[in-house]
Parts: sequence; structure tokens; C-alpha cells
Amino acid sequence: MADQLTLQLAHLYRRAGFGARPEDLTAGVARGYSATVDYLLDRSRNDPGAIPPPALDPRTLQPADTQQARKELRQLRNQQETDLVGWWLERMVLTDQQGAEKLAWFWHDHYATSAQKVDNPHLMLAQNQLFRQQGGAGFDALTQAVAKDGAMMLWLDSNKNNRNRPNENFARELMELFTIGIGNYTDDDVREAARAFAGWRYNRQEGFRVLKGQADPGQKTILGKTAAFTGEEVVGMLVTSPAAARFVTAKLWRHYAFPVGTDHPVVAELAPGFAADLNVTKLVRSILLHPQFVSPEARQGLVKQPVEWMAGIFRQLDMRPSEMVGNVNMATLNKLNQKPFFPPSVGGWPDNGYWISTASALVRYQFALQVSARARLDWIAGANNAARLTAIAARLGVDEWTPSSAETITAAGEPRRQLAAALVTPEYVLN
Repeated sequence: MADQLTLQLAHLYRRAGFGARPEDLTAGVARGYSATVDYLLDRSRNDPGAIPPPALDPRTLQPADTQQARKELRQLRNQQETDLVGWWLERMVLTDQQGAEKLAWFWHDHYATSAQKVDNPHLMLAQNQLFRQQGGAGFDALTQAVAKDGAMMLWLDSNKNNRNRPNENFARELMELFTIGIGNYTDDDVREAARAFAGWRYNRQEGFRVLKGQADPGQKTILGKTAAFTGEEVVGMLVTSPAAARFVTAKLWRHYAFPVGTDHPVVAELAPGFAADLNVTKLVRSILLHPQFVSPEARQGLVKQPVEWMAGIFRQLDMRPSEMVGNVNMATLNKLNQKPFFPPSVGGWPDNGYWISTASALVRYQFALQVSARARLDWIAGANNAARLTAIAARLGVDEWTPSSAETITAAGEPRRQLAAALVTPEYVLN
């Protein structure tokens, strides 16, 4: 069994990033736990693994005026969206800025926006870059930017909001899912807030702007306060609400540690610090340094989502997703119902128990066999079964195998099948 520090670092890397490579753990042991947290959250370091996004064809920004042109445009957009998924998966695996990338993944789920409706790869990429560039700073500035983001405005129909017929979609999700949560606002608050966003528009030529003729400058009563609120002022009011501090703290704790509600003691402990400055990186640091983050409850407290599971496999086996032949990565994510840039709803993806089923276990195992077939296994090839069990556990950051899992892995026979079996054990999937 690995020493306690190494196990804690493996846990840290799979929660604050997408998994630890052997050299990550070696460097982490030399630094110590606290210094490794700082390393993961430091955005100033040079990052040779930060591969640039694919060049998107400008033709996808042009309208099509014939049936054939529309068909070709649809095919081109589909290909570019597929290219974006492949690029992001590759970046998750290769980037040394693991903390920033995992946080961008969190924000993609938090401000869930789907390419299926937006239908513009350029806007989806711009939003993705926004999460990466601003996701670690102030929650206020980030939410203001998201509110004016082209993909979000198309996704939640902000472009249809006008003073005569206010569209409530964005105002409702801003309250329910992005800032303060259910129970902290009323339908009247939503209706009044929607008026504040009337006239907001986004188009390719001009970006964000406000159409004064469609805006509503009148008095509005929101969360018990009355004024001629603008959309920016509504966002500011919501993100600085005590309810928002609790809501976001609970959601980030759930992302990194284990499920909690806004009334959990750890949220009560961390939320006031976040409320004081709304600094996301400081809150994440507090989460990763909290004693409960490395507790047994946290270390077995989450089921890996398919994207996290897949990216972790590639990192821990020192592989690139692009090494796989054909479209196996995309096909697997499709079968597991999680493809980046395509969340199922504005509520994002479900978590934990949703990802455990007989069907998903079979898909995971089929993918694990394909990965193992291409992995470099010199680190276990010559070992006996007992040594392989130990080496695989260390490589995958598993504390120890249960007797049942150890028996299953051993019974798989040769090294590649043993590794594949290990990749679908509860110890690896639920950690």
C-alpha cells in the first residue's frame, strides 16, 4: 500500500484535476500536500500542455440560402463540434494547469449551455475560453460575463426579451441554478428581474449591446428591494446575496469532495469567507485544504463522471486520447450520456448514482479493454499477480483493493485484461 501522503495527493489530483501521472505524485511528495494545492491552483505557470483549440471554419458563421447549402453547413458545424469535444478531452489530459481545467469543467456544468441549441461552434468555444480565463477569479465578474456571453444569450433566449413581452428564461435560471437556488426567490422576483434584462442582445457583428427601445427603465421590486434596476445590477444583487455564498460553496464542495446541502456545517464554515470577496480560487483552496476533503467520506464520496473517468485513465496511463483509433472516445462518451458542449439541460448533468448501471458498466469495460490494448505496460508486464495488484493500485491512485476486486483483477489473467478489470472496479470508479 502507498504511504498516506501519496494517497492524499492521488485523491487531490483526481478531484482538483483529472488524475495524477507518476511524475505528478513524485513531485507532489517532494513539495508536500499544501504546496501541491498551491501548485495546482497557480495559473501563472507556463503550460506546455495547453494545446490550442482547433481552427474553426468561418463558413459556419454564414447563412445558407439553399437546401444543399444548409445540409453542408449542418455537416460542417457537426464536425467542428466534434473537433471541439476531442480538443477539450485532449487538453484535459495534457495540460499542466489541471486546477484551472477542472474548474472550467465545473463551470461548464454550472452554467450549462448546449451546442445543440446554440448551433454555433465559435460561440461555444468562446464560452469555454471564458470559463478557463475568468473561472478562478471573482464570481461577480464571471457571472456578469456569462450573462452577456453569446452562447448563453442564445441558449436562454435573452435575444427574445423585450419590454412588452419579457422572456423569463434567463432570469429564472440565473436565480435557480446560477446564484441563489430554489427557495430564495419568488416567481414575482423572476418576472421583475426579467424586465431588467429586456433589450439585451447579442449578434456576430456587434457582440453584446442593449437596445434602448426594447429595454425597461421602470421601477422593479426584486428580493424586497425597489429601484430602476438594470440587468447588471440584478446580477450584482444576486451574486452578493448570502444565499449565493451558501449555494456556490455547497456546489463547489459537492464537485470536489462529497454531496452536501447549503445547511451542511462545512458550508456554514466556508461560505462567510467566500461572501467576503467572492474569490473562487480562494474558496477552492479552502476546500482542498479542509480536513474533511481528505476524509474517508470524501475519498469515496463521488462517482466519477464519464469525462472525468476517461480523462483520468489517459493521464494515469500516460496516454493521449488521440492515440485511440477511430471515434472510440466519442462513441463511448455518447453511450455514457456525457459529451462536453452537450449537457442534457440547463441543469447540467446528474451526478453520482446516475452514472452507475449495468449498461454503463459494460460500456466502461469495453472502453477499458480498448485502452489497455494500446497502453504501455512495461511497469507491470514482468510482475507476478500480487505485485501487479500493488502496481496497478499505485498507478491508479487506489488505496487498496477489496478482496472481491482483487480476485476479479487476478482472474482476468494477462496484464492488459487485469488493467481493464481494474479500471471498472468500484475502487476506481467511486473515488
